[in-house]
Amino acid sequence: MDAAKNEGRNELNEKEKEELSVLKQRIENETMVFDGKTVKVHQWRYLLGTDPLGRDLLARIIYGGQVSISIGLVGTLTAVLIGLIIGALAGYLGRSFDYVAMRIVDIMYGLPYMLLVIIFMAVFGRNILNLFLCLALVSWLTLARVVRGQIISLKNSEFVQAARVVGASTGRIVFRHLVPNTLGVVAVFTTLQIPSFILMESFLSYLGLGVQAPLASWGSLVKDGVDGMKSYPWMLFFPGLTMTIFLFSMNFLGDGLRDALDPQSKNKL
Repeated sequence: MDAAKNEGRNELNEKEKEELSVLKQRIENETMVFDGKTVKVHQWRYLLGTDPLGRDLLARIIYGGQVSISIGLVGTLTAVLIGLIIGALAGYLGRSFDYVAMRIVDIMYGLPYMLLVIIFMAVFGRNILNLFLCLALVSWLTLARVVRGQIISLKNSEFVQAARVVGASTGRIVFRHLVPNTLGVVAVFTTLQIPSFILMESFLSYLGLGVQAPLASWGSLVKDGVDGMKSYPWMLFFPGLTMTIFLFSMNFLGDGLRDALDPQSKNKL
């Protein structure tokens, strides 16, 4: 039809009508073998629609969820490991190590950490490894303080004094006796930190500094949805709804773990 309009005609000639009929028949009858079954190629059903390039939105949400959740898990575990080690050593050793560690924490708290992440990504490159690293480096501060407080309250307990009497080393006392007693707080922090990492990654992806094509994440899908919101509203609605449900679920899991591991917290004002 476009060729006819270019030539100043409003109707197709007989040859073009025949070619169009053949094309329609091919579209209706073209098949392929998928998982041992013969299916028609052009009769796929897209439950959540497609994007402007014809890609299945449901498949992209599932794939983007793998990337976003992996960023949340790996980044959180890295931050937890750093915060746990520094907080435990600062709480047990005290003195100069504690002073230096906590001053570093105070300085980093005073810096706009999201700006630091943006600068880090802009300088060292926008790849997923740098994204893991820069998010983890600014997210261990709160856990370090929490673990430090727990260790300070436990380091003069009887089981620690007994370990000192039998000649246990500092590393053994800290990581075999004290740290396991803080794992309840750490578990709660971990479940609540995962949504934070996903939100930070979404924000960076929205700015174009997060996950880059051909990879996709919930944040990049939301960005694509915002860009085409007027023409394709489902591209924003479904990724946003999926991310919201997951974040709420993780927050509810964190609240449940807190109540299970510290029943008295429910009675505290």
